[in-house]
Amino acid sequence: MTRTDERGAVAILALCIVVLAGLVLVGLGRAGAAAGRSARAETAADAAALAAALTLGRGGDPPAARVAAVDAARDDGATLRSCDCADDHAEVVVAVGDAVGRARAEVDRACLLAPAGCPDD
Repeated sequence: MTRTDERGAVAILALCIVVLAGLVLVGLGRAGAAAGRSARAETAADAAALAAALTLGRGGDPPAARVAAVDAARDDGATLRSCDCADDHAEVVVAVGDAVGRARAEVDRACLLAPAGCPDD
C-alpha cells in the first residue's frame, strides 16, 4: 500500500465515523423530543382532570366539566380525546402529537365545603 492509499482509507474511515456520530445524535434528539411530548401530555392530562373535577365539585354538570377539561388541555397545548366526568370523578385522556397522557381526579365534596379546606394527608 502506498502513502496515498493509506490517506484515502483514513479519509473514508473518518467519514464513516462522522456519519455514524450524526445518526446517533439524530436518534438521541428524536428520543428526547418524544420524552418531552410525553411529559407535556401527562401534565396536560393532570390539569384537565383537575379542572373537570373542580367543576364537578362546585356543582357543575358533566358537560360543563368536559368544557373545563377541553380548555385546560388546550391551554397546555394538548387535545382532549376523552373525558369520563361524572359525580365524584374525572378521568381524561389527552394527546400532544403522538404522545398520550391519562389522569384521574376525584372530588372530595367535604373538602370543598370545609372553611379551611382539607388537611394534607
